[in-house]
This record gives sequence, C-alpha cells and structure tokens, in this order.
Amino acid sequence: MAPEIDLPGPVSLIDNTKGQLVVNPEALKILSAITQPVVVVAIVGLYRTGKSYLMNKLAGKKNGFSLGSTVRSHTKGIWMWCVPHPKKPEHTLVLLDTEGLGDIEKGDNENDSWIFALAVLLSSTFVYNSMGTINQQAMDQLHYVTELTDRIKANSSPGNNSVEDSADFVSFFPAFVWTLRDFTLELEVDGEPITADDYLELSLKLRKGTDKKSKSFNDPRLCIRKFFPNRKCFIFDWPAQKKYLAHLEQLKEEELNPDFIEQVAEFCSYILSHANVKTLSGGIPVNGPRLESLVLTYVNAISSGDLPCMENAVLALAQIENSAAVEKAIAHYEQQMGQKVQLPTETLQELLDLHRDSEREAIEVFMKNSFKDVDQTFQRKLGAQLEAKRDDFCKQNSKASSDCCMALLQDIFGPLEEDVKQGTFSKPGGYRLFIQKQEELKKKYYQVPRKGIQAEEVLKKYLESKEDVADALLQTDQSLSEKEKAIEVERIKAESAEAAKKMLEEIQKKNEQMMEQKEKSYQEHVKQLTEKMERDRAQLMAEQEKTLALKLQEQERLLKEGFKNESQRLQKEIRDIQMRSKSRQPTCHIL
Repeated sequence: MAPEIDLPGPVSLIDNTKGQLVVNPEALKILSAITQPVVVVAIVGLYRTGKSYLMNKLAGKKNGFSLGSTVRSHTKGIWMWCVPHPKKPEHTLVLLDTEGLGDIEKGDNENDSWIFALAVLLSSTFVYNSMGTINQQAMDQLHYVTELTDRIKANSSPGNNSVEDSADFVSFFPAFVWTLRDFTLELEVDGEPITADDYLELSLKLRKGTDKKSKSFNDPRLCIRKFFPNRKCFIFDWPAQKKYLAHLEQLKEEELNPDFIEQVAEFCSYILSHANVKTLSGGIPVNGPRLESLVLTYVNAISSGDLPCMENAVLALAQIENSAAVEKAIAHYEQQMGQKVQLPTETLQELLDLHRDSEREAIEVFMKNSFKDVDQTFQRKLGAQLEAKRDDFCKQNSKASSDCCMALLQDIFGPLEEDVKQGTFSKPGGYRLFIQKQEELKKKYYQVPRKGIQAEEVLKKYLESKEDVADALLQTDQSLSEKEKAIEVERIKAESAEAAKKMLEEIQKKNEQMMEQKEKSYQEHVKQLTEKMERDRAQLMAEQEKTLALKLQEQERLLKEGFKNESQRLQKEIRDIQMRSKSRQPTCHIL
C-alpha cells in the first residue's frame, strides 16, 4: 500500500513569533490527512547542539531540517516532517525539531519552557540533546524538567499536580532518550566498562542530604526518574574535524568520524525499532487528526493563559471523534436500510428485523470509532437517533402501504363504482348482486401481494365510505322484505364490529412488536458496550501494569541507593495507582 504522506521536507507546525506560539494551518491540514497511526519523535536541547542533524538522519535524508552554521539559533518554534515509517508498514513517522533552548538573543526562559512542555506532550519518544558529559551544568540546563508540573496538568481535578503524584504524568509521557554529543569520556567505572545506559543511571543517582545544595542537586534527577522511568542514553564522538562542523550535512561519509557514523546508525536503528506509536490514556493510538487536535488544544490553552491539561485534551478529542462516530454510524444505518428495505414491507416484523440488523451494524461502527464516551453520552445520542430513524421508516412504510392500497382499491373497485353510477344495481335483486360483486373484488384485493401493513385498515375505511351506497341499494331493493332488510343490517353491523375487533388486535400486535424491538435495541446497546468496556478495561489494566512495573523498578533503585524516604513516597504512588485502577473501572449508563 502506498504511503499516505511523504513530505519532501519539514514544515513549521508551531510558529514562535515574538514569544507567541501560533499553530500553522498548513501543517494541521497535513496531519488531518494522515489516517495511519503516528510514531512521534521530538528532539529538544540547547541551541546549536546538532539536533536537526539527528532528525534528518531519522528521516533518511542528508538535508531537511535546517542545521545552520553560526552561533545563532536556526530553528524557530516547532517544525514537523512526516515520512513513511521505514520499519513499520502502515505507520507514519512524525519528526518534531524544536527551537534551541537558551538562545541568548531571545532571552525568554518561559517561552523555552513551553517549547519543552509541548515536545513532551506531543511525542511518543522524547530526545534530549546536549553537549559533552552529564555533569551538574548539564542538569542545571535541564531545569525545564523540574517545571513540568508547573506547565502541565495531568487532569482537571485540583490538587493533583505534584512531583509526588507523578503516576498520571507517567502514563501520558513519552520514552526519554538522552543524546550526548561530542562525548570524550571513557565509559568505565573502577576500570570496568559500562554502557551508555549505565552511565545515565549513575548520573541520575541522588545525593543524600536535606540542605539546599542537595535539593538543587537532586530535583532534576528525581524528576527525570519519576516522569521518565523508561529511558535510554546514546553517546556520540566528534563527527569530524572542527573546521568541517559548520557544513556537517555537506560532508561525504568518508570525511566523517567512523565512530560517529556507527553511533548515529545505532541511534537511528534504536529509535526506528523501539519508538512506539503515540497513544492516549487507555492505549488509544493517535493518528494524524488526533495529533492535530492535541496540538490545537495544547497551544490554545497556552495562548489563553491556562495550563495544558492532558485529560482535557483527550476529552476534547473524544468530543470531536464521538460526534463523528455517531454521524458515521447513522450514515451506515441509512445506507444499509436504503439497500435492504423495499417499501412497503409485507409485515411490520419484516421491517423491524431489517432495522435490527442495520442497527447492530451501526452500533458496531460507533464502537469502533468512539472512545472515552463518558457516561455513554454519545451512545445515548446514537440510540435516540436510531430510534427516530426507525420510527421514520415505520411512518414511511405505513404511507407507502396506504398509497399502494388506495391505488389498488381504485383500480379494483373503480369499475364497480362506475356500475353504481350507471344504475346497474338499482333494480330488484340489485343489492344482493352488489354485495356478491363486492365480495369478489375483496378476494381479488386480498390476492395481490405486498400491500403492506395498512392493507386491512385502508380496505376497512374504503368499505365504510361506501356504506351509504350499500344502504341505499338495500333500502330500495323491492325484492327484499322488511325482515330480510333488518337481518342484513344486523349482518353488516356484526361484520363491522368484527373488522373493528380485528383492527384493534392488529394495533395491539404492532405495539407489542415495537416494545419488543425497543427492548432488543437496548440489549444490543448493552451487549456491545459491555464488550467494548471489557476491551477498554483490559487495555487500561495493561497500561497500569506497565506503569507499575516501571515504578517498582525505580523503587528498587532508590532502595539500593539508600533513599528510604523517596522509596516510601514511590510506594504511596504505587498504592494510589492500584486504588485508581479500581475507581476508574468504566461503568454503563445507557438508561
């Protein structure tokens, strides 16, 4: 299958003009066209540290994101490049290159913090790029991570936004990859070789103590450990001789440091193999339109002076998608009914059976395309619309049947009416002849198929409209005695009463069928909702188990390092996750 989107180069996703973040409509249009799941990799770091070079390599290109060649920051805002994922068919790789942090010309730390926060919120893998080793200066430059709880809300409930309550953040936050450029140290401890990941974990070890200096040392490390339990580290040698670095993208491969080439290849291979699809809470995969909605929601919140709220962003997205899911379901129902139903149907049950089949498929369409339908608000809207559609089809069916029967009666009984006008039956014995002819025509009417559900009622009303004619013929027929006329009147009354009784029974039967259909409709909604809730519950449990596993791993590290208090705080978070897993079980509110 051909890729959906393969941009020749990056486009600005979020412009940063005079400290104001503005979404680029053209970039949103590109995202809206991507129906595939997206793997979103964002890179953040100080300006002029080679972030764009790595992103170009992930895109499989030498050029693309602007590298620049001076001490001035080149990338402004957040730029996006959408390419087919080279290792995951039917997926799109979305690369986000961000404005360099700490640009002295801009001199706006708050703006940098928002860029950092947006990169975290939008990505499934977050790459932090820095120069040299992980020392205290590097940690100080990563102060943005300590500000995340000041910049982002996990949910709309007050009082839950603290470092100590990081479980909600972890479920939303991306995997963390720290790339160290121009790294010159030997990776070893006590003469034994260690990996880059080991180096990162050693660098994140906490310092014992409660004084201000220890707190300053520990805060960024603690935040990284709590917010990003899934983390990785890569080191890179100098790419080439210093005189060539200004034009790195123009160098031939043989002019680059072989170790650097190998390290970049290892980094790209890892990211392309391990970076996951961006997901929402509950494991819901993000595609282009969903990413578009997240971008708009977060940037609009920042522009209005609010904190971006992850829960609100998901709920806003759910509103859009669930409304669309209702429309898709109704469109499917109308299409199916249009193809299957031929009005008038012979019986009401025939129409209701067709409705039930189409309704079941419509609910399936809704379930497939909806998510986080709080209190089943949109499913109830769907149910109400489907019920209205059913009632409308019933009205159409009745009208089609009435129209058909009226035309048929006119065709069958027309000649009889003409004979009455011509006086054919105005003679002795004419009444019995009229009744005999009328009964023959009734039999002919009954023999015609597919008259629909109004056949009896329309015939009854027609015959009632001709009672005056029959009565006139009866009263003027001189061949009948007064006694015979009285007997005939009683017979007609008895037939009329029997017809009325039959009509009442038919109406009662239709009402029972409609009530039975309403109950079956409710049961179908409950059945499919229950199945979806079970799937959602399994997904939620899997997500929580993953978060718990990462938390337990981090708790073990803290215990080994002797930080009992921090370990106890983490144990409280673990208990909170377990308690929330019980309180967040989805509930059914179809009634």
